[in-house]
Amino acid sequence: MIRKNMLFRNGFVQAILMSGLFSQCGIWVRNFAVLLYVMDISGGDSFAVSMISVAEYAPIFLFSFIGGVFADRWRPKKTIVWCELLSSLSVLIVFLLLETGSWKTIFLATLCSSILSQFAQPAGMKLFKLHVPDEQAPLCMSLLQTLFSLFMVAGPVMGTLVYRQFGIQFAMLLTCLCFMLSALAILFIPPDRSGKSAHESAKSAALLRDMANGLRYVRERAALVRLTVCFALVGLGVGILSPLSIFLVTERLGLSAGQLPWISVPYGLGEIAGGIATFALAAKVSPLRLLLAGLLANAFGILVSGWSSALWLTMAAQFVIALFQPAIFAGNQALVMKHTDPAYIGRVTGIRTPLMTGSMLLATGCAGALKHALSLPTVYGLAAMCFLAGSLVIVRLNRKKTGMDG
Repeated sequence: MIRKNMLFRNGFVQAILMSGLFSQCGIWVRNFAVLLYVMDISGGDSFAVSMISVAEYAPIFLFSFIGGVFADRWRPKKTIVWCELLSSLSVLIVFLLLETGSWKTIFLATLCSSILSQFAQPAGMKLFKLHVPDEQAPLCMSLLQTLFSLFMVAGPVMGTLVYRQFGIQFAMLLTCLCFMLSALAILFIPPDRSGKSAHESAKSAALLRDMANGLRYVRERAALVRLTVCFALVGLGVGILSPLSIFLVTERLGLSAGQLPWISVPYGLGEIAGGIATFALAAKVSPLRLLLAGLLANAFGILVSGWSSALWLTMAAQFVIALFQPAIFAGNQALVMKHTDPAYIGRVTGIRTPLMTGSMLLATGCAGALKHALSLPTVYGLAAMCFLAGSLVIVRLNRKKTGMDG
């Protein structure tokens, strides 16, 4: 309890939580307002809707690693503030362009924010490394995941309500304000340290050399290699499941598609309960054990979900999956921060993010074909095997002391 109280008294944690709160409000209002607006204005055109995903995910592959390199070069606090302010400005520009009747400019809001987030996210990880002791990292990560979990449930409702009640213009203005408040909250973080060693040497190095150094840094550290492979395997599992949950309802349970909330609601409740539970246990359980518990529980829950034909059992399995997902996030992120030097945290994050997203999108693209060729329970079994394989990859971290120490 003392450690938790110390964490809440940490000025950095207070500021980052406030920034995260405003940022998540802006993201969810923007995402659902854009989705519903495009659906309405295009008459439900599938190509127009799919372009939203392109605007959201394409920058991850194009800018994530570059953003990580610059996060290691630039001062992290200043980087995040500028990214939030520029996101706010881009949304304001979209608002003004919408007044001219050019509805397709709405994609610009998602595209610009997605690009800027590839610079802000690794800078945020670097701030955590600088301001949060390693022993408090699991607590901090679980607290942040709890915030994300709350918005996973409340965000869609909030975004839909804002758009339906007030329209796209108001939603864009609210998003703009939220990003500005997020930047304001970051200003309360202690100033960036002005040490010259790593910062100046990074500035003087060529961009390509910095990239090569980041790849070499990850490759030479067994712990980071294992955690990155684990991350990619989780992405494969998540990607397989993403488009298939509706078939649990229609095929396995024999219900109509409109009954999807029967498994969505316990999943959302599990996310919230899992975030709270992970925060409560993070001070007592090592990050590696949190990660292993999350992977194994997810593998079991996914397997049960795919084979269950009883509503109560499917609901219970979905609750278990969501309950342990915050443990995966908190454990993985805490281990990465523990085994990464501050000078490389941006590049390590920039390497891991596109691998996770790429494996997820690859598996999502193959999910339909796999279901057609195999049965739904078999495909869910393959997804469960991805999580199990991830646990086997990182279970030896305890024994690989040299790899853990880098």
